[in-house]
Amino acid sequence: MESVAELLAVRWDDHRPGLWFEDLVLSHHEIAAGAAARAALLAELLPREGPAHLGALLDNTPEFPLWLSAAALAGAAVAGINPTRRGPELARDILHTECRLLITEPAHLSLLRGLDLPGVRLLITGTEEYDALLAPYADARPDPSRARPADPLLLYFTSGSTGAPKAAICTQGRLAAAGRSLAGQFSVRPDDVHYVCMPMFHGNAVIADWAPALAAGAGVALRRRFSASRFLADVRRYRATYFTYVGRAIQYVLATEPGPEDRDHVLRLGFGTEAGAVDAATFERRFGVRLVEGYGSSEGGAAVQWSPGTPTGAVGRAVPGLVVLDPETGAECPPAVLDASGRLLNGDEAIGELVNRGPNPFEGYWRNPAAEAERRRADGEYWTGDLFYRDPDGFLYFAGRTDDRLRVDSENLAAAMIENILARYEGAAAVAVYAVPDPVTGDQVMATLAGTFDPLGFAEFLLAQPDLGTKMAPRFVRVVERMPVTATNKIHRALLRREGVRCADPVWWRPPGESVYRRLTEREAAEQAGGQVGGRVGEAGEQAEGPLVSTRGPSSVRRQGLEPRTR
Repeated sequence: MESVAELLAVRWDDHRPGLWFEDLVLSHHEIAAGAAARAALLAELLPREGPAHLGALLDNTPEFPLWLSAAALAGAAVAGINPTRRGPELARDILHTECRLLITEPAHLSLLRGLDLPGVRLLITGTEEYDALLAPYADARPDPSRARPADPLLLYFTSGSTGAPKAAICTQGRLAAAGRSLAGQFSVRPDDVHYVCMPMFHGNAVIADWAPALAAGAGVALRRRFSASRFLADVRRYRATYFTYVGRAIQYVLATEPGPEDRDHVLRLGFGTEAGAVDAATFERRFGVRLVEGYGSSEGGAAVQWSPGTPTGAVGRAVPGLVVLDPETGAECPPAVLDASGRLLNGDEAIGELVNRGPNPFEGYWRNPAAEAERRRADGEYWTGDLFYRDPDGFLYFAGRTDDRLRVDSENLAAAMIENILARYEGAAAVAVYAVPDPVTGDQVMATLAGTFDPLGFAEFLLAQPDLGTKMAPRFVRVVERMPVTATNKIHRALLRREGVRCADPVWWRPPGESVYRRLTEREAAEQAGGQVGGRVGEAGEQAEGPLVSTRGPSSVRRQGLEPRTR
């Protein structure tokens, strides 16, 4: 079966439970029937000319996979619309992807008030009008003959650090292939239950969670929005066996109160990115669940798979065609030189951008040729925009985004490497490292830490880390109660970089030549920021474009409240 439509159609007459959402249970057959009804409605509502696109401005309710399935049967494409976007940005996403229909729910109607959306028809789920529209198609059967593997099915926005989000294209063939591949890699069975707690408007939840369940005939359990405090209760309630995660989701779960029933479940595997070696090991010790860290560019242009024997900290071995190149010269970077403690000794020359010189399934961006050309060069190479280094055995280590490279005293550093070290600090619930300008030249290292911070203890901790290079120690430490994150639970680095030292939270710093950290004063902040506009240092409250964080004291933040909040 080469298309998602074919994978869906074979579930007709399969009366096993296939979807759980709160108190609702749908069989696989009911899912196929609901998708067929919506596909028939799409055939009536979508225009004959132009792109057959619909937008889904929905939480993780059953309507999301039903409309995704309907689009597959109808040969249409779904644009996942991020509900944390606002005003003109939200309108831009809908209009940029040329959505003719927008499927939403009453809870999100306030987001659309006052927006100019010419040519867009609104369908509001859970209303009498909506039910009346679907009623004539209740007897429809799924017909996969209208769909082809080459038909675009997903338009999912990638969360770049600069500029407007780009809508990556994923066809039915690529999504079906990804589902089959992951189902095989993780031995997904028809009696498995995939817990979908990451937002379905993002590629991770659809490609790595929903698609393998569909390919294997497994069930899915939906969480409307990710909740760390409800994670374990949901896993037990739905008897989930598999889940995916991105960003800081694992840290949020680990921040919940441990209990004697932490291992009372049938969950066997989590698959995702950015958990970090320390948190992955802690998660397995506490819950008895192995986390498999993989790497895959959002657009599908490159992937690295973990395999047995992969060293701690590595994401997997480079397959033929995957190389680490110097972004400026295009030359291949030399292998990493590591000391006995694992410290990278030649980061300046070993860290480069991961490039795929072999075949890749990147299918482009919707209406964005400039961004597409940046990723796929004239010679066919796919440049991921991600920093890596490679050890002598060919294993790859993630070192951050290209935007996360720091230049300190003429030495190139990678933020992800410093974060992995700072994550060992006992008081750290979450850590982000990024560059702030040096008043003279280059960058200075700044860290934002959510957790409990003791300036003397932190300085002593840094001295005890054998793999902390001489240029890696943070010059500034911003202490927050809640790490600002995006809608996909990734740290909002662009926001942190933009605010720098002129922020609404306590900032500690270690002046040049000094060995301990002390509070940064308003005058010092102004000198460091070069007159940067922002809130007062250490002043509680929000700025016009500030993060959703608050403080509880000048040097101590309680390890709590790690549920993500988004703007």
